Order: sequence, then C-alpha cells, then structure tokens
Amino acid sequence: MSSISFRDQVVIVTGAGSGIGRVYALFFARLGAKLVINDVSKENAEKVMNEIVNAGGQAVISPHSVTDGHLIVQDAQKAFGGRVDILINNAGILRDKSFKNMSEQEWDLVVLVHLKGAFAMSKAVWPIMRSQKHGRIVNTTSAAALYGNRGQANYSAAKMGLVAFTKTLAREGAKYGIAVNVIAPMAASAMTETVMPPEMLKSLKPEFVAPLVGVLCASSGVPPISGRIFEVGAGFVSEVRWEQSKGVVFKTDATFTPSAVKARFSDIRDFKDADHHESMSDKDMMAVLKQAASLAPNQQSNPPVAFNKQIVVITGAGAGLGRAYALMFAKLGAGVVVNDVSEKGAKAVVDEIVAAGGNAIACVASAEDSAAIISTALNAPFNPSKRIDVLIANAGILRDKSFQSMQESDWDQVIAIHLKATFKCAKEVWPIMQKQKGGRIVTTASGVGIYGNFGQANYSTAKAAILGLTRTLAIEGENYGIRVNCIAPSAGTAMTQTVWPQEMVDAFKPDFVAPLVGYLASQDCETSGELFEVSGGWAAQVRWERSGGHGFPNDRPLTPEDIVKQWKKITNFKDGRSTHPSSTSEALQQIIENFDNKASSSSSDDSEDPQIVKDAKANVPEPDEFTYSERDVILYALGVGATEKDLKWVYEQDDAFSALPTFGVIPQFASGGSIPFDFVPNFSPAKLLHGEQYLKIVGPIPTSGTLVSQARLLEVLDKGKAASVTVIIDTVDKATGKKVFENQSTVVLRGSGGFGGKVKGSDRGAASAANKPPARAPDATVEEKTLPQQAALYRLSGDLNPLHLDPSFASMGGFDKPILHGLCSFGIAGKHVLQTFGEYEDIKVRFAGVVYPGETLVTEMWKEGDKVIFTVKVKERNAYALAASAATLKNGGGGQVKAKL
Repeated sequence: MSSISFRDQVVIVTGAGSGIGRVYALFFARLGAKLVINDVSKENAEKVMNEIVNAGGQAVISPHSVTDGHLIVQDAQKAFGGRVDILINNAGILRDKSFKNMSEQEWDLVVLVHLKGAFAMSKAVWPIMRSQKHGRIVNTTSAAALYGNRGQANYSAAKMGLVAFTKTLAREGAKYGIAVNVIAPMAASAMTETVMPPEMLKSLKPEFVAPLVGVLCASSGVPPISGRIFEVGAGFVSEVRWEQSKGVVFKTDATFTPSAVKARFSDIRDFKDADHHESMSDKDMMAVLKQAASLAPNQQSNPPVAFNKQIVVITGAGAGLGRAYALMFAKLGAGVVVNDVSEKGAKAVVDEIVAAGGNAIACVASAEDSAAIISTALNAPFNPSKRIDVLIANAGILRDKSFQSMQESDWDQVIAIHLKATFKCAKEVWPIMQKQKGGRIVTTASGVGIYGNFGQANYSTAKAAILGLTRTLAIEGENYGIRVNCIAPSAGTAMTQTVWPQEMVDAFKPDFVAPLVGYLASQDCETSGELFEVSGGWAAQVRWERSGGHGFPNDRPLTPEDIVKQWKKITNFKDGRSTHPSSTSEALQQIIENFDNKASSSSSDDSEDPQIVKDAKANVPEPDEFTYSERDVILYALGVGATEKDLKWVYEQDDAFSALPTFGVIPQFASGGSIPFDFVPNFSPAKLLHGEQYLKIVGPIPTSGTLVSQARLLEVLDKGKAASVTVIIDTVDKATGKKVFENQSTVVLRGSGGFGGKVKGSDRGAASAANKPPARAPDATVEEKTLPQQAALYRLSGDLNPLHLDPSFASMGGFDKPILHGLCSFGIAGKHVLQTFGEYEDIKVRFAGVVYPGETLVTEMWKEGDKVIFTVKVKERNAYALAASAATLKNGGGGQVKAKL
C-alpha cells in the first residue's frame, strides 16, 4: 500500500485523454484523488473518466482548450466543491519543421498551447491555492528545451520558457504553501511517436514518470521540493541545476573590448570551482565592480576583433544596451541598422555614429516587424552586397506584476516583444545567412530567465524561452556557418530603472556588457549554442549540471516510495557522479543505458559476499529443457483446484483454452533443483523450507512446446541460525528465444547460518516487497476446500518431494503428516486473484505456514492501485498459509472486482 495518498484532493491534469496525461490521471485516482480530465478530445477524456469511475474513483471531464484555463477550473470547482489542490500542466502539441521552413502559424500554435496554456491554467488556480494556503503545480519541459533539438525551434522555446516560469512561481508561491516544479519526461506518447523509433518507445513507459510527479505533489512524507528541475524516463530519475563558471572580471576602461574578451574567452568558459547560484542576488556584483576598477588594463588579442564592412542589425538600439552595442560595432567598422520603436532614440544613435565617421541607418518599427527591419538592412546605402552578417536580438519591455495581479495583456505583450520578435527577426535573416554560408546571432535572455524572480513571471518565461530557441538555432545553423549564442546581461537601462535603485543603474553601465556581445558576434568566435552571464565587467558561462541520479529496474513497477527512498541519491550533486549534458543525445544516454536495468537480470551486490558464496554464484548449472503438452497444462490446473466447470483451463477443445499464469513455476522446477546448497555449513535437505516465491509472466504462455530455463544464485544471506538463499531462473521459449517467465525462489536452510555472509538483502522490487494488507476489510474473499488427495494430484506436475506424500519422510521434517506443496497453495491463491480481479503480470508470496490436504483455504484480497495484496488462511485452524503476498495487475489494474465470492 502506498504511504503517499491524495485522498479527496482535487487534481487537474491537462492533456489527459491519452498518453502520459492518462497515466497521470489513473495514478492519482488510484491514490484517492478526484480527477478533472482535460483534453480537447471529449471522446478521449470520457474514456479516461470511465476508466476511473469504473474502478471506483471520482472523475469529471473538461474538454476546453488549456488557453481557457478559467473554464477548466470552473468545471473543477463545480464538480468538487471549490478546491483545487494539484495542477499538472501536461497538454502539448508538436509542429516539427526545420527553422527555415517553419511557418509563423506553426510557431504560434506551439507557443500558445505550451506557454500560454500553462499561464492560463496556473493563473486560474493561483487565487484558489493562495486562499487554501496549499497547492502543487507540475510543469512539463523537455530535453529539447534544455539542450536544443533539430527541427523543434518552436517546441524548444516553449518548453524552456516553462523552466523559468516554474522558478518564478515557486518564489511567489512559497509563502502560500504552493510548490511548483518542472519535469523533463521521456516517455512514449502520441507526440514522441512522431520523432522516436519504436524500439526506444517500448522502454519509455509513461508509468515510469508518474511516480516522480506523485512525489512532487505530495503534501507529506517527502522533503520540501519547489522550484526544481528533474529529468525522468525508463526508470532513470535525476535533478538538473544551473552551473556557473567563475568567469573573468575585466577592467572597465577603454581596454575592455571584444579583443580583450577574445584573449580571455577560454578562462570565461573554465568551470573549475564552479558556482551553483539559486538567484541573481547570490553574486556580490558591487564587489565585482570594485575589483574591476582595481585591475590593470586588459590584454588584447592579436589580431584584434574587427567588423570591417559587415552589416549588423540591432533591435531595441535607441537607448541602453542596444545603443552601446551600436556604437561599439560602428567603431569596429560595421554598418549598423539601428532599430527602435522610438524615432527620436533611433535617429539620435544614428547621428552619433555618423558624426564619428561611421555608417548607420535607422529603422523605426516594432521588433516584431522583422520584414521592415531586414528590408532596411538589405537596402542600406552602405550594403551594396546585400549581406547581413550579425543580428543582435535585444529589444524588450517590462510589465512587472505579481502573478496574482498579472493580467493576460501583461503576459501577451512581454512574450510578443521578447520571444516572438526574436523568432521573427531570426527567421527573416536565416535564409540570407544560409545563402552566405555564415552569420552570427546573439539573443538576449536575462538572469531572471535563469533563476526566476518575484513579479516577473512573464519576463522570466520569455527570456528562458529565447534560450531554448537559441540552442536549437545553433544546431540547425552549424552546417551553414551560422553561430548562435545567448547572453543574460545585467545593466542600468530604461527597463531596469523601474526595478533597480538609481545607484545600481548608474554603476552597471551597458558599456560593460557590449564587449562580450562583440566577441560572440565576430567571425573569431566559433562557439555556438551557449549561455553567458555578463554584468559590470564580469563574464561567465552558464551550463547545466545533472546529478548522477538513480536508475530503477524498468521491468517492475516504480512507486513514489521507491523514489523517496532514493531521494538523496537522486538529488546529490556532490558524489562525483554528476554530468554536464550539452545535447539531447548526451542527455538521453543515461536514460538509454537504464533500458537494460532489469530486476530480473541484476544480481545483488557481491562485494559483501564471503568467498564460499562467490564461488557458489560462479558455479552456474547448464540450462534445463522442459517439454510439455496440453495434457500437462490441464494436469497442473486440476492440481490447483480447477474443476470440470473451468473449461478454459481443463479442456483443450475450448476456444479460450489457456494455461493458468502460475503454471510458470512448473517449467523451472528442475532447473531450480540443479543449484546445490551444500556450500553452506550443515546443509540438510530435510531442514529446507520454501520461504518465498516470485513469478513474473513476461510473454504469452504456450499451451505446449519446449521451454529452456537457466538458474543461478541471486542472493545468499546469513541469518545466524539459518541461511536464506534466493535463486533466480529465466525461462525462454526454445522456438522463439523470447522470455516467458522469471522465477525467484527463496529457501530457508535451517541450521546452516554462521558463515559470515551478508545479513540484509537487496531491494528486489515486487519480488521482495512487504505487501502489508491495508487496515480495512478485504475487497474480496474466496474460500476453497482442498481435496484429501490434493498433494497426490499436484505432485504429478513435477514436485516429487516425498514430504508431501510419505508419512515417514514428513515425520523426519517435523510434521505429523504429509503437507500440501507450498506451490500448490500458491497456485490456488493465484487462481483466486485471477478469477476476482483479472490478469496479472507478476505474483509473489511468502509461505507462512503449512496446509494439510483436505483443509479449507481462505484468500482475502485488497486492491491497491494496480496491485492486489492478499493473504491465505487455513479456515479450520485460523492459521496463515501465505502472507506478504501480492499480484501486479496488467494494464494498470483499472478494473473493478469481477466477483465477490
């Protein structure tokens, strides 16, 4: 049973009609939540709602667009009494296209659904969560956003914007008990099906993402989590954070030039003794200014950086940073296009340049009017070759307000001027630069786009989104000689004057940012796709650091409790395992490596084993073949209590004839017996007790054929007076080579301890789970009286141990009379679970007591999500036969109890 509960909490999941959204919805419903299923497909939303309702949960649909977030939240309040506890911003679309061929409509639609949708949804739930003093929001980013990805400029931008959006909301929500986090999931979905090969999608189950989301949304039982980024997929979970190089402080005099930056560029990018800031205020920039003033003049590169006869376009160049850039480029020989919405400002900068002997032309237009800007550049009198060598996307505005007070217009205007304008200007110059086989683009993010900032949800989102766009443009431009980088500047400008004290505005001159921009825009710079912070004469690179994380076996269900148990490892950046992915392929590598992390194929840690155990593990027996017919399948079914009424298990002519799933313990039996246990001291077969059995049904069960089983020792524990030995057996179909079963059998060897082995066993997932029944009445109970001849019948399936038939041998083992095979009780209980709840993919039991043939077995069952926990008691003696037992249902276990017998 999960220790994390969402009972009676109201959860909205957007895009929940299919894929990962559907998995989220079912996950929260299983843990007691009331679900609002949002999807633009009403039909899909209703299907998910029905799955939940039919399983005894509560759910309603809301088929509105996420951009109408208020309508979705109204539906939630109407259905569930006003509360909204959790919002999962999951809805999304793809419109993949190379940047050259991407239409404005394809850009707008992706940004609308991902960014505007997340804004609208979050804005609608925000006042509710504030008044409740509680709320959880999980946003969805992507590896394509963090690292860039070819053909996804729109998607990369939108998804990266959600990172800074998350960080800002986390800051604003902290005092109200609202936690906001963002995940980069890698999972099979309708979207990823269009861009990923089928063989990868098989390992990327959405079910490996939902448990992390559950942890991030929990109200108790987990550490405080807000404002953080996680990557998750295929059982691998890690945290991502920003890492900042120490950088370089330059003297802020006339020697601070692009040539000075060129001379120290490798030092700027040196991550030795890197910093990991949480906010812009973590660095003492006033101390940087003082240090800069005390330094010797800066060394210059040879040859120096120059822009002779190059054409440079700068948006927002009528004042502040843009003006500083324009004057610098003109001084270094460029012809400059000065764009600004202010005619006075643009013309004043042009006049300054011309008066100094340079070339410049004004373009008075919004930065969104990219066609007018680039047309001005191409037709400038100083541009006879009609080139464009450099684009500096600098234009911007502020509309600062708390998220509670922010209006839709405040959001739209900032996104338009910063993000849309950058897209449009880059789009306009792209074919020109491609044809030229070269060009430089410098985009403008911000420190708040990196760290988030109170009152700037719109601005931080737009600035982060520009970084996502930048990284994809760098990838697509590489083959054409186009280099694209992004800066996060801090300087005193007309914008910062509204939020900074005057002394800071005066101290942090735009001139102290321009030299880095000059070098990044030069032909000398081959770096591309990177992010740099720059302010007050200091410049540093910023990159991602990813924790070493933890890989969970991906052949067994992952639970929130599994993740909490490994939380310190998942979030540990100081254990020497962290990495610095710089591309989507690098980021995927650890996730792909976890494809082979199987509980079924992983051995326990051998390092603590004594030599006798290591030697025993190395002694792997030959594989064993098991050939069987339909008769053997029927005989097994009869042995575990099937009757003439169960035709699908006892009559080969029945249309639905099949093997009971627990038949899987039969083909492996001889193979398991080939493992010798005499390596432990004082071993006696008469003192062997079957402790636990785990069976995983991996593939379809043939009703006849030849199966091949390979056994090996998995774990040997020293329990003092006894040894606990676990054997793992993989069974494959000889005809196809495909795996059919995995068995793990644990036996207790009484009197064989004290050999100095490990005491504590490893976590083997479902194979070693405690499976404690919940504190409520069983959801279903089944009674079955065994036959007096049950053991005589069951042993014909292959377990010929005389303990189960010979009174004298049973007496040697300490029993008054022969006992029923433990695996027979296992089969009977497995049959009860199957009849009551449907098919399952694995089943595990602990043998807690003996059963004598003729006694009545009572199986009590509790459905907990996709797991059925059960116990088996002997009715006549009120004694447990099986405990700590459970089966994992197929397809998430969405169905109700089939029959309460």
